Amino acid sequence: MKLLDKLENHFRLTPFQKQGLKKLQIFSIEDLLRYYPVRYGDTSKATTIVNLKKGELAAIFGKIKNLETKKGWKSKVPMAKANVEDSTGSIGIVWFHQPYLAKILQEGSKVRVEGKVSEGKNELYFSNPKIEEVAEIPEIGGESLFAGEDAPATIYPVYSETRAISSAWIFHHIQKIFKSGTLDNVVDPIPKEMLSKYFLPTLKTAFIWLHAPRKVNDFEAARKRFAFEEVFLIQLQKQIERAELSKMKSVKIKDARKIANDFAGRLPFPLTGAQEKAIETISKEMETGRPMSRLLEGDVGSGKTAVAAATSYAVVHSHPEGREFGNLQIAYMAPTEILATQHFQSFIEYFRHLPIEMALITGSTCKKFPSKINPSGSTDISRSQMLKWVAEGKISLVIGTHALIQKKVKFKNLAFVIIDEQHRFGVNQRQKLARKDGVIPHLLSMTATPIPRTLALTIYGDLDLSLLDEMPAGRKQIITDIVLPNKRQEVYEKVREELKAGRQAYVICPRINEPDPDKEKAILAKSVKEEAKRLKEKVFKEFQIEIMHSKMPAKGGSASGGKTSKEEVMRAF
Repeated sequence: MKLLDKLENHFRLTPFQKQGLKKLQIFSIEDLLRYYPVRYGDTSKATTIVNLKKGELAAIFGKIKNLETKKGWKSKVPMAKANVEDSTGSIGIVWFHQPYLAKILQEGSKVRVEGKVSEGKNELYFSNPKIEEVAEIPEIGGESLFAGEDAPATIYPVYSETRAISSAWIFHHIQKIFKSGTLDNVVDPIPKEMLSKYFLPTLKTAFIWLHAPRKVNDFEAARKRFAFEEVFLIQLQKQIERAELSKMKSVKIKDARKIANDFAGRLPFPLTGAQEKAIETISKEMETGRPMSRLLEGDVGSGKTAVAAATSYAVVHSHPEGREFGNLQIAYMAPTEILATQHFQSFIEYFRHLPIEMALITGSTCKKFPSKINPSGSTDISRSQMLKWVAEGKISLVIGTHALIQKKVKFKNLAFVIIDEQHRFGVNQRQKLARKDGVIPHLLSMTATPIPRTLALTIYGDLDLSLLDEMPAGRKQIITDIVLPNKRQEVYEKVREELKAGRQAYVICPRINEPDPDKEKAILAKSVKEEAKRLKEKVFKEFQIEIMHSKMPAKGGSASGGKTSKEEVMRAF
């Protein structure tokens, strides 16, 4: 028996059990061992039936007998009834309004029952208790969980269940794996010296402590080990990707630092020291001919776009290697159409004086700058014409959404890829944009989310990190507050003061519509439409409130069917 062996090669499985295991995504021995308990029960808090007293909350273990469904004699309330027996006696159980329990539970199965003890007709019974199947009925002796190393184990795992796969089934089959000796030769992916350094159990010990703990510290140590292993393997994979990428060839941008600094010097505002350092670092890496991979992290307003513009300027000012003509290309990917459009307008302002062509491509829009009719503005063009010009290398800078990495979008001389707001853009996506000669473009990923350096190593282990930790002169500090519900009215009053002073505000909600109770689970998350209605009717009656969300048409006019578009709302705002 090996960890990667299929379960059906070692255990007799019914068709229903195979279906249940598939639903739980359990196919191999290792899948079963890594199916973690959802919680742990504690038999040290249980008692025996003979010791039960009226009115107390108690837990017992025993075998279930005499399952039946019936209705109340007078009330006609549907119910399930049963008895539970242990070595000291028997007690009745009744579940009002839950007759299905008599069909779900198995006659003679071992169970744990927890609830309030009631009395009726001079005998005790449990009314609507919690009940779950268990693998074994433990000896109930009242011995403390921490009575010593030799104390009997009083903790037992409870697993999430599905049809034909109970918690007890999972427990029994994991114990069979333990007894088979499968874990004796298991290979631990974490080196011994690392286990020792961080006081982590071996893989074999962690599996045992996870599924058969003797004390609380056991399963806590096992969870810590598996959490460490997950992060360790992610980082290892990222380092492998980094090593593979370093062997590849990228575009060598000659004099990138000088060209980028010249551009920065012509900007109508001074750069911060952090911006200058980031531009220097990015440009220097572009000069090496090896693929640059960098995460630029900075708060809103710290000037990430200016850094992207300066380094982009160095790229569009260069020619393909070995040639004295032609343009290198840049792909700038934004998370939404609105942001992509805003970046398009920003780069028009940055590069208006240059003899280069720029384009915007999203799911619903294709624009080009400059326009033949209006050289100072952009114009709409067909998608087919846009794709043709990009493929020919005529368009130097293409800004868009994920539409940029569709199969139809082909670049001729792509040298630089900029990803805005934490889009995960791994080796596979990058290779989609690679040139036919195998040259990999430089990558700059930008985010305003403050990520601790240690966490960034895990999430973005394949990227180097540049930090914009200074704000441009005159910028106020970004303040983020968490406001409790009892302070909400104070916030509304502060917003009202700002609105009266001629300023603006926007409210972000996690969903567009209220959930359909027949199709979706109730989620405590406000919707755009209902929150806008509530604010207009109850809070800011004197102010105009509009809504905008991803389901609205990008543009107005006949194409939108007369509906208000995102473009119209943004322009009005």
